[in-house]
Order: sequence, then C-alpha cells, then structure tokens
Amino acid sequence: MSEIISISSDSLTASIDTMGAQLMSLRKGESEYLWQGDSNWWPRRAPILFPIVGVLKDGKAKSAEGTVSLSRHGLARLNQFEVVEKSNSSVTLQLKSTEETRKSYPYSFELRLIFSVANNTLTQTYEVTNPANVVLPFTLGAHPAFNIPVPGVESTSLDQYCLTFTRSWTSYGPSITDEGLCDYATPQRLIVNSDTLPLSWELIDREKTITLENVPDRRIVLTSNVTANSIESDTEDAITNDVYETHGIQMDFEGFDYLGIWSAAPGCPFVALEPWCGIADTIDTDGIFEHKPGIISLEPKQSITKTLSITVF
Repeated sequence: MSEIISISSDSLTASIDTMGAQLMSLRKGESEYLWQGDSNWWPRRAPILFPIVGVLKDGKAKSAEGTVSLSRHGLARLNQFEVVEKSNSSVTLQLKSTEETRKSYPYSFELRLIFSVANNTLTQTYEVTNPANVVLPFTLGAHPAFNIPVPGVESTSLDQYCLTFTRSWTSYGPSITDEGLCDYATPQRLIVNSDTLPLSWELIDREKTITLENVPDRRIVLTSNVTANSIESDTEDAITNDVYETHGIQMDFEGFDYLGIWSAAPGCPFVALEPWCGIADTIDTDGIFEHKPGIISLEPKQSITKTLSITVF
C-alpha cells in the first residue's frame, strides 16, 4: 500500500511516495517548490527513471538476456518501493526485481533511493546493485518538475526565467523527434559561448525536450532572468551565506552526463529539470539494449551510486 513519508531539516521538508519512490513535495517553510501534479497538464511530479530514460524505438530492444520491452522511462515509477530505513531527515526506499519485472526487463536488480535533507538542500542518491551472475545493463535519471512562478518570485511566465551555468560554454545535444527519439543528424545548438540559457514555452514547445550534454561542472541555477546577471560560479557560497536577493533552484548532478528540460505545453505552470545518465534511443539505433547511449554495464555482485542535490533559495 502506498505511503507518503516526510523528512525535514530546520528549514526544508520533503515528502516521498513509496509508490515509485516519487518526490511529492519540497517545501521551504510554507513555500512549495515542487510541481504538485495536475491531470490537465501533467499528473506526475518527479518520477524515477529506471532502467531506461525516454523511449525505446518501437517499445523494445534486444539484450543478452532476452527482449527488453518497456514504456517511456521504464518500470521504477510504476512499482511499490519498500521502506528499509527511516530517520527524521532521511529515508531509504528499495525496489527489487520480481518475476513480473523480469517479463519486461529480463534482469535481476536491486534499486535503492536514499533521500535526505540538510539546511535548504535535498540530496537524492540512486544505488543500483547487481545480485546476479550476468552483467546488468541499465541507465537512470530524475524528472523533478518545479513550480512557475518560483516561490517568492513575481515572474509568472517561463519567458521570464533562465538557466545559468558556472561558465560560458557551447552546448550540444540531439534534437527530439515526435516519437521521442534522439536525432544527432540535427543537433540542438541552443547555447553558444554563453553562461545563460533564456527559457521560454516557445523554445521548449519547438524543441519538445531540450537535451544538453556535459553541462559545465554538472550544475545549473534556475532564476528569474531579471536578476540572472548577479549569479556567479560561486553560487553555493552565495546560497549558504543567504546573500541572494532573489529566489530560485540550484541543481548539482555530478555523474549525470545529460540534462533534459521540459514542460507539458505553452502556458504550463512548471518546468522539469531532469539529470540523466542516458537518453532515449537514437533514430538509427541497432536495437541492441547494451548499445544505448549512456548505458551502464554493472558487473555481477557489484553496486554503483549516483547522487544529485536540489537546493532552494
């Protein structure tokens, strides 16, 4: 049975649903930063992506252990997790493979999600263990959506927001087809020698999902673009010392080589900022699961962890 579990620090409270290990709320005081779900736009809030990100071409792929047949973003978000550890400020949830999961993903796995809060930061750690005697291929990602306007900001349109990076760079990433596949023949080039990406509903509607590769220092900051010029690379110190005169969200995602940016439709009151280890199938995929971009091949009896953090200010 699904259960909502809350954890808190002195200033931050996070709530997590055991169904899918989905973050359901992220509040600083009475201010809610996380999108609260609305079927008119998008009913989810922050699903866990495992063992795929995005889609498989034609919904399936061949693997060393048989056919992988998964819908968009995989199976973790559709399954009940078990609570294995809980404190006031952290919770660990676990999903193990079953006979049912092996019908669509023919591998044994153990997936743990550890959520913890300290000060104004939520840390979300993925731990994947391979209990079997064969290599475990997978990828994973996060899909948190954040309210627009950001609490404390009067800007109500996505056109009034931007992402700021730690330094100037030129972005590269595939365009996305109507079927959700990645097309490197026509890559997205949305940032050219700049440390800022102005956001807009028109931009996201046109690109479907903005996909960035190798974001500098794996850090982004979402703020109203009215004050974006005041954001510098030492954002962490600024947040810690409470010198900001604005409000926003900082995300750190070392170990995640891709970042997706998405919203449901023009006018939608949220934007999703999605660190990924891998991406959807490419249009020219050979249909071999182990050949997917960003696939992780975990040796038998081994574990791997990936951690991201969300700081609100």
